[in-house]
Amino acid sequence: MDSYLSRYNKVRKHTEDICSPLKTEDYVAQPIADVSPPKWHLAHTTWFFETFLLKEHLSNYKVFNNQFPYLFNSYYVSAGERMLRPDRGNMTRPTVEEIYQYREFVDSYMRQLLSEETSADLASVVEIGLQHEQQHQELLLYDIKYILGHNPLFPVYDQNFEEYEPDKSEHTFVKVEKGNYKIGHKGEGFSFDNEFARHEVHLEGALISSKLVTNGEYAEFIESGAYDDHQFWHSDARAWIDETGISAPLYWHKKEGAWYYYTLSGLKKIDEAAPVMHISFYEAYAFAEWKGMRIPTEFEWEVASEQLRWGKRWEYTGSAYLPYPGYKKPPGAIGEYNGKFMVNQMVLRGASVATPENHSRNTYRNFFHPHLQWQFNGIRLAKDL
Repeated sequence: MDSYLSRYNKVRKHTEDICSPLKTEDYVAQPIADVSPPKWHLAHTTWFFETFLLKEHLSNYKVFNNQFPYLFNSYYVSAGERMLRPDRGNMTRPTVEEIYQYREFVDSYMRQLLSEETSADLASVVEIGLQHEQQHQELLLYDIKYILGHNPLFPVYDQNFEEYEPDKSEHTFVKVEKGNYKIGHKGEGFSFDNEFARHEVHLEGALISSKLVTNGEYAEFIESGAYDDHQFWHSDARAWIDETGISAPLYWHKKEGAWYYYTLSGLKKIDEAAPVMHISFYEAYAFAEWKGMRIPTEFEWEVASEQLRWGKRWEYTGSAYLPYPGYKKPPGAIGEYNGKFMVNQMVLRGASVATPENHSRNTYRNFFHPHLQWQFNGIRLAKDL
């Protein structure tokens, strides 16, 4: 398990590196229910290793704190009672210092476990734990940006964090021919259960943009009055706009006639050539309607992906998050990881500037509710042949 031990140390350190620019007060805030305090992420990822590995496989292990499983379970009903998600920001205690002590405690026992010869079944759970923590590393950046981006001082997280790099490539359309294609994960590398079973789909053919929609293009959409034009929007989207008053991507602010956005490196004037980010599925769909095009399905995206430059933004697809034919949910708590969310959500493909190294593949199925804006997502357009 030496290779797992090395990876474990690297992954755990990276999570703490992400938090290193934070002040103590930043660790506790929870502005909305969808945003978890950074302190909670640090503890929850630790709870995962404690619950599914140390308690199950290390005979001499005693939990760090008997109250922590209730505080830091997320949605694993099989693993016991848990605190409601909107209440995570109420935890001024345990302190940030105690959470780091918890991580150090669990890490010491995990290193003991990983220094021994173990079974393939154990290795599989270790792998899921590492992948799980890497997912939370990306969520940490989403949540940190939301916390700091809703502070009226617009504090800088990291002056060197580049979110909005322009794509200077030539714009073309990638052609997906009409025909049958195999979809889903193949090969020996890691994948989540929702990427199976590999199966055949029929596509009618499409042209998919080689570039993502830019900030400048999206600003034109706003200035055209499209947010007030019902013809571009789903009915649920109109209700969402009426309820929230949203009229621009998250973090966009208009000052003296010019658009600015908050970034992890501070408040800046928008770069019109960079890919737009922080828009909901509702907005992505409406933009595509406004342009007389559409959003590609997840199957069209996967087929075209080898010809696309992807990885800067999670890309919306027009596909609902549903099980593939032959999908089988794993038994126990691990089976709660993906399957029970296959309703009322839309699939995103690709990766983003916040995605950890070696944590992206073209079969990866990300998923979010259609109204959410805080993830690092963008728009790629398509049209029929």
